[in-house]
Amino acid sequence: MSRSRPSIAEDLMEATSRVPWWVGAVLAVLSYVLLHAFAVRPVVFDPKAPSYVGMVLHAAATVGQYGLPILFIAGAVMSAVRRHRAKALLGEARSKAPLAAIDGMSWAEFEALVGEVFREMGYQVVETGGGGADGGVDLVLTKGNEKFLVQCKQWRAFKVGVTVVRELYGVMSARGAVGGFVVTSGTFTDDAKAFADGRNVQLIDGRRVETWIKRRREPTLAPAPQVAPGSPTAAAVPTCPSCGAAMVKREARRGSNAGSVFWCCTTYPACRGTRPIP
Repeated sequence: MSRSRPSIAEDLMEATSRVPWWVGAVLAVLSYVLLHAFAVRPVVFDPKAPSYVGMVLHAAATVGQYGLPILFIAGAVMSAVRRHRAKALLGEARSKAPLAAIDGMSWAEFEALVGEVFREMGYQVVETGGGGADGGVDLVLTKGNEKFLVQCKQWRAFKVGVTVVRELYGVMSARGAVGGFVVTSGTFTDDAKAFADGRNVQLIDGRRVETWIKRRREPTLAPAPQVAPGSPTAAAVPTCPSCGAAMVKREARRGSNAGSVFWCCTTYPACRGTRPIP
């Protein structure tokens, strides 16, 4: 038997569950205040020119002032439960070999895990729900005024190809995103790497996912560029305070700090973390 199409109420709860829980709480309060203000207004019925539109709207507001907030609250509770489960998945991955833990996850759990890792990096995360294990953009990230798109692929058996990367890049342009991430528990083909090179698309393979998961527990695991002993850059290279990646020296070319040298994240512009150089 085919599954019936979700109702509007189910769609509303599902959409609310994919944003931070406090958003659902705010929507619940606003919907009650607005609908209650309309519901308490007296209905004026003129027998000479009867109009049933106002009566229908009044009845809808009377019911909706309680029904709509309940749906938003239910979505907020679901959102809080999702976040709790995501934290539990991340904790489980850190308590054992991360890739072994990922192997036992469903595609939805893998997306939740990746979203939680990005939250720890300081991003605001909204889960789009994709369209299944292979559906479109899975996460929308925001940091400041910038938006990033993420597609997750829990593929260990074979490599992620260039088609996936090219599709994400096209969606980035359509949605006005400044960067994107393709995250997989496996690896990428050479064509995919070549296409991403020079574009604001970061390819995150299984090894890097493992490093990201461990980094929050052991910050010293962040990789640093190899330099020749005794060279001017042989001093310890710091890690990015935002995402934990290695950093590189850059010179400011504009503004009041023009000419000064500072540490910049190697994943710029996907991450804009900086550190001053004394």
